[in-house]
Amino acid sequence: MEALEYAAKIEALLEESPITTPSAAVDVQDFLAAGEFALAFDTMCSWIYEDELPISEEYYERLVRLSGDLGPRDLIARMRELVTG
Repeated sequence: MEALEYAAKIEALLEESPITTPSAAVDVQDFLAAGEFALAFDTMCSWIYEDELPISEEYYERLVRLSGDLGPRDLIARMRELVTG
């Protein structure tokens, strides 16, 4: 996957994420702008997990697919408990 694809997928996930803390979104966007896609993805997932924000099964599956390239697989596995519905 190319850099622009990673950026687009992470941006889409961020826009659809349950994150409500503006500073968290800014952190993710800053990492994306710097080309630090793994850090952007990890930061977004960490915020969702640490704040115990509910996510859909479809959203979770998208995280799982992207984690295959960007990690953090262990965090993504723990996020399974946040899936609602």
